[in-house]
Amino acid sequence: MTTIGMLYPGHSAEDEYPYLESILSEDVYLPVVHTSVGGPDEITTHEVQALLDLGKTERLLSGATEIAVKHNPDAVMWACTSGSFVFGWDGAQQQAREIQEAIHVPASSTSLAFAAALKHLGISKVSVSATYPDEVSRHFVELLGHQGVEVLDLASHDIASGEDAGELDHDSVINLARSADAPNAQAVLIPDTALHTVRWINELESVLGKTVLTANQVTAWYGLQLAGRTVYSDQLGSLFRSPPKA
Repeated sequence: MTTIGMLYPGHSAEDEYPYLESILSEDVYLPVVHTSVGGPDEITTHEVQALLDLGKTERLLSGATEIAVKHNPDAVMWACTSGSFVFGWDGAQQQAREIQEAIHVPASSTSLAFAAALKHLGISKVSVSATYPDEVSRHFVELLGHQGVEVLDLASHDIASGEDAGELDHDSVINLARSADAPNAQAVLIPDTALHTVRWINELESVLGKTVLTANQVTAWYGLQLAGRTVYSDQLGSLFRSPPKA
């Protein structure tokens, strides 16, 4: 059994992880532990200061300790894009190091998983369709640029919270993906773990005619990579079908 612990803030699209388990392999386990969110309503607000609070060390290490005790994972992922990229590249790396040093297993985050997936696929030009306000989305663009990835088109949809993003249905997700699709982009990125996408990745790639990377997809993929496990699937887009580029 390969176990990838998922540290997940709030409640929105965490049901994607049991779905991913069901189609990846009978010996892949993706248990979710919810990290604390803060605020009176425990809502994952898409505002920079709220996201900096969301990704604080004490929240992550509390969740990491719980997941280590309960599940003895082979790797752990901070399954939050915005709560990692708002810290910048170095800050996101520091988050991962702190988790790894605390529980002694490989650790990373969704933001770093996007960068790793793009490198794996040999992609350097992308479009980004984000649920966040533009002020937040620009932090993701900056993090990608740190790794030499050029964002040719950015659509920021200004959805107030992760919980609101989790309510978007199939047609809304398709339309969101279409909103940022520069002709020269090699892939479209949809960076929010609160958004339901994994059931529709193949359809999204068919509609857009190019690679689509979504948050929970890349989080599961990179967690498996950190654990030394490669799993292929024909249901989860180009990423899960592709060996690394030479």
